[in-house]
Amino acid sequence: MPAPLSSRTALVTGASRGIGKAIALALAEAGANVAVNFRERKAEAEATVKAISALGRKAVALQADVSGAKAVAELVRQAEAALGPIDILVNNAGIAVRRGLEDLSEEDFDRTIATNLKSAFLCTQAVFAGMRRRGWGRIINISSGAARGAGLVGAHYNASKAGMEGLTRGYAARLAKDGVTVNAVSPSLIETEMIADHRQESIGRIPVGRLGTGEEVAAVVVMLAANAYMTGQTVQVNGGLHFN
Repeated sequence: MPAPLSSRTALVTGASRGIGKAIALALAEAGANVAVNFRERKAEAEATVKAISALGRKAVALQADVSGAKAVAELVRQAEAALGPIDILVNNAGIAVRRGLEDLSEEDFDRTIATNLKSAFLCTQAVFAGMRRRGWGRIINISSGAARGAGLVGAHYNASKAGMEGLTRGYAARLAKDGVTVNAVSPSLIETEMIADHRQESIGRIPVGRLGTGEEVAAVVVMLAANAYMTGQTVQVNGGLHFN
């Protein structure tokens, strides 16, 4: 059987490592060519590209700070020049600046909103018109359980992820008739650097008794990319930590 995403082009932001890397590889395994966005970790992004190439897919590593409109426009231009029109956008780039309420500054809040939420807006604005024109598109936003719960990072992070889920529903409602689906994936307590300092206490909270993997999050992204009927949804990937 042909790969479900063969001939498609994907752009994954923040894809040099962790969940983003797992998503980029899973999309390639499903047949897509992948633009691997990174902000600072060039060597790791290039390693992701090498792994995708080993699967027989095309890939390119592209540096951009996706919190700025000019950088996003250039990122999309370069991605499409190298791989063709973007069919699948995964808004994964984000930061987690851990702050208590007493220590949270305006700068922390603004930087978190710009990187985690504004970037999803900018990237979506840059690609949806082409998707709409072609009558096919998938936009998948990587949220977090912090959109609904306390989380480990802080109130600014909660706000950025809750906003991302609202953005998901807003675009989904307006693009559904054009063949473009927009969904979110909400991972909680995945084996990443973010929770390295809280690993053991985190495991104790999870009903399935272990942390999730980037590959398990990526599998849900691929499912959403291949599904034309599912839109406006947030899929929880959290080992039973909480339910919809």
